[in-house]
Amino acid sequence: MRNYPILFVLCCVLFAACSSKENVDLIVHHANVYTVDSMFSQAQAFAVKDGKFIAIGSNEHIEQQYTAKAYIDAEGQAIYPGFYDAHAHLFDEAELMDQADLNGAESFEEVIRRVKEYRKRNPDKTWLIGSGWDQNRWKDKAFPTKELLDKAFPDIPVYLIRVDYHAAVANSKALEWAKLNSIPIIHGGVVGGINNVPNGLLIDNAMELVNKTIPVPDEKEYLRMLKRTQDSLLSVGLTSIVDAGLTKEKLDLLKKYYRAGELKIRDYAMILGTPKNIKSFISQGFYETGRFEIKSFKLLADGALGSRGACLLAHYHDAPTHGFLLHSPAEYEEMIKQIAASKFQANTHAIGDSANRIILDIYGKYLQPQADRRWRIEHAQIISPVDFNKFRQFQIIPSVQPTHATSDMYWAKDRLGEERMKGAYAYKHLLEEYGKLALGSDFPVEHFNPLYGFHAAVARVDKNGFPDKGFQIQDAISREDALRGMTIWAAYSCFQENKRGSIEVGKDADFVILEQDILKAPFDQLRDVKTLRTVIAGETVFKRQSLSN
Repeated sequence: MRNYPILFVLCCVLFAACSSKENVDLIVHHANVYTVDSMFSQAQAFAVKDGKFIAIGSNEHIEQQYTAKAYIDAEGQAIYPGFYDAHAHLFDEAELMDQADLNGAESFEEVIRRVKEYRKRNPDKTWLIGSGWDQNRWKDKAFPTKELLDKAFPDIPVYLIRVDYHAAVANSKALEWAKLNSIPIIHGGVVGGINNVPNGLLIDNAMELVNKTIPVPDEKEYLRMLKRTQDSLLSVGLTSIVDAGLTKEKLDLLKKYYRAGELKIRDYAMILGTPKNIKSFISQGFYETGRFEIKSFKLLADGALGSRGACLLAHYHDAPTHGFLLHSPAEYEEMIKQIAASKFQANTHAIGDSANRIILDIYGKYLQPQADRRWRIEHAQIISPVDFNKFRQFQIIPSVQPTHATSDMYWAKDRLGEERMKGAYAYKHLLEEYGKLALGSDFPVEHFNPLYGFHAAVARVDKNGFPDKGFQIQDAISREDALRGMTIWAAYSCFQENKRGSIEVGKDADFVILEQDILKAPFDQLRDVKTLRTVIAGETVFKRQSLSN
């Protein structure tokens, strides 16, 4: 009986201790947390409330200060900020999943076999669309034409897109549908053929002649396709993407889907940079919600190296052409001048050294010293030695895709020659100039798994570990910088570093749990590391079934 007062006091103390803890929505504990803050510090646990990180620290600190509705015991697994793809194409990926997959085809005959198989599986299709062929993989390396397509598919339009989305081949039915029965002069593009008769090959701006005639999905169908694609992106740890170049129609669809809460992945959308769009969207101003933003334009300076549309200072090493710009320098200057007079961000696709020089110089003309505009060069693939310093001089962000290096390395030297290769895929050099890199995949040109890009950035080898010593290994970057490039630096390139990109108090609670620590795993295991859980704003949006929590 005499112990009752003591027990009562102890109960009161325990009750007071428990009641003094702050209630939160989620506690993650016993983790190896890479915060990717300015110190690249690590922690064991964090607390989440109302979709934000509110505390990060040791297991003991978090457990003593907070009590939660839900807990995740990470069991020692590595946790990173949600992965951010700084250059992607959401609609193209969504459409690709409904098309004939031509990636990896070793000949045009194999392409045709795959399209035939696709038609058997999809007998109701009124057009046969495929994506992913690459003539550089074929023995003769020749661009395809319509002849074999016409023999295989005489009664249905066929349109097959090259892996880089900068060339396509169409059969006669598709050309007939587009009323393309002669070879027009196309600025920034090529219609292949002889004697004024098209042969089905379309490069860059010429593709639109057929593209515009292809039926598009309705709103309901697009939503189905986008949600399916989103599921794939979330399954590899992506929580944010940059949607690089969308038409007004697709931007309007995304606004509708996000308002209805149909999509969860964060999307920083770039408006397709045309004179009409620039004038219209500048007058409208920014559009911003927690998941969807429209604050920038994407211009296209040139085509791609693989289809010889990249604009070079000197002719291609393997062909008597320099490639071409998709618009005149005067047109780029006028568009960039208008963007400079607004608050919008300018981002320009530039592959060749000539295209990069032209855009860098126009940027430099309109960027005010010390102005925090964060204009970007998308790809920055081939840079003349005298132009690298312009990224630092004008404070221009290089937005690069590491898997392009390991995809192109088999034939890039044929296109460029040995001397120009020194300025190609030079990611470390670009990092040293600007101090940051925004890393992306350019999906569906490359696979959307961010760990493929991480692997390519740090090891400079393909999925088979080729070449042994790495492709131009002097331009490999560190694992820490690669992680920054797909988290905080990607966020920075979109003016979002104060709200996402790292695990810090006050930021969006976007994070990913992996089965292995990519900062330590052997190179040959990086591409196979699985995502165990993906979380956006504190909500689990993907969980691998084997995860116990």
